[in-house]
Amino acid sequence: MSSQPSPLNNNFEKSEDISHLPDDLEEKLDSSPLDAADGDEALQLVGAEATEHFSDEFNRRLRRKLDFVIPTIAAAVYFSQYLYQNYNLVSMAFYLGYLFWEFPTVYISQKLRLAKYLGTNIVVWGVLLMLQASTDNFGAFFALRFLLGMCESCVAPCLILIISMFYKKTNRFATRISWFYVMNGLTQVFGGFVAYGISFYDGKAIPAYKIVYLLLGALAIVIGIVVLVWLPDSPVHARMLSREERIAALERVRNDQGGTENKTIKYVRPRQRLSIRLTRLSASIPNGALSNFSNIIIKSFGYTTKQTLILSTPAGAIGSVMVLFCGWYSDKKGERMTPIVIALVPTIVGAAMLIGLKDAGHQGVLLFASYLTGTFGSALSTIYAYNASNTSGHTKKVTINAMTMATFSVGNIIGTEIFQPKDAPAYIPGKTAIMVILIVQIMVSFLLRWINTRLNKERQRKLAEEKARRGWSDADVQRERERHAFADLTDKQNLFFVYTA
Repeated sequence: MSSQPSPLNNNFEKSEDISHLPDDLEEKLDSSPLDAADGDEALQLVGAEATEHFSDEFNRRLRRKLDFVIPTIAAAVYFSQYLYQNYNLVSMAFYLGYLFWEFPTVYISQKLRLAKYLGTNIVVWGVLLMLQASTDNFGAFFALRFLLGMCESCVAPCLILIISMFYKKTNRFATRISWFYVMNGLTQVFGGFVAYGISFYDGKAIPAYKIVYLLLGALAIVIGIVVLVWLPDSPVHARMLSREERIAALERVRNDQGGTENKTIKYVRPRQRLSIRLTRLSASIPNGALSNFSNIIIKSFGYTTKQTLILSTPAGAIGSVMVLFCGWYSDKKGERMTPIVIALVPTIVGAAMLIGLKDAGHQGVLLFASYLTGTFGSALSTIYAYNASNTSGHTKKVTINAMTMATFSVGNIIGTEIFQPKDAPAYIPGKTAIMVILIVQIMVSFLLRWINTRLNKERQRKLAEEKARRGWSDADVQRERERHAFADLTDKQNLFFVYTA
């Protein structure tokens, strides 16, 4: 590491002529100076310009240290949350609570220590889950499920924000997202075997499903405590890191222009394209349908209930492999939309086979087709990475995360209604709807890829114009890029922000 002493530099040059820039860029370029009070908490440790530089070996050691803690704890959180979904009896109540509390919870989390807020919600979630074993009343059970949805609504947004503060979007960021999202599939495998074992339980003292609630609730409480104690809120407050490592963690992500954490809630208008909202919704509707009805579909092939519990597990394994592959591919190619397409194609093929071969009597072929439908889940993981890679400004990031998860809730609520009892046992309308929705999502994904590529070309052109007009050298451009990194500018306001296609 090499360093040179420098005071906190918060003086940003005032633009001379900004009439040629769009309004959202004018707004910040014309407001000079931009000071630390308006910027991220990162400015408590690092200046507006980078004054300390770290070797590649130092950064590799730091990354390994972060990997040991952050993705590991995130995976444990997701494991406890998604394992419960295998025993979810009232999905509608859960997603209604999720939707109701999504926006309040992300804005509350912005004002508080992120990991502490997350850990508290997980502990409360565990207590509520254990309480489900205490009642047989549907109204009480519905209320508890609603409250569980409220508590869980902060989990994905908080984890995504924490990972985005510590990892560069150009350096295996999507892979880190996949490391915790893979628990979605692995819990399907683990939960299937556990459910199979429980199916042989014939004890009279307490129903088997109540034992599950008690065990999973206790597990969630333990994981919540782990989050409270060990998961860092941000690089600035990471007690697991030395002061030098915290500075290095911030400098690692400076050029991403995504910023870190800012406690001031600012007015933003996240004017997102219909295409972005469509891709979220089209990924969530099949999730609500298949996650709740996959066992019913497999049983309709002629298997017993016990056989179905075991035969459902390979779909989780296939989905897990696809999540990890798409995360790796996304980082290797620097893309987000192409991995979504890769994940959706097998699901579309599987849905087509389930429709076309419904009367063929080929039990094994239909079972294989149902396994193919397990690949679509990695699309949601990549959408998480897409959001984090293409949004800056802390209030805007939490707002976009809330919009994503609110759409996730709506999609899952719709998804639970796709398979209607009147369509049993083949459920052709539901399978057809899933296939059509995913085909639409593929087209929207290609559109989003084209839009972001075009935005980057336009951003490069504007930056070249500014460079020529101001007579900047390459070093000047880099200095300005560093000054904007932690100024809490949105991606629309920051001329140096680069979108990921």
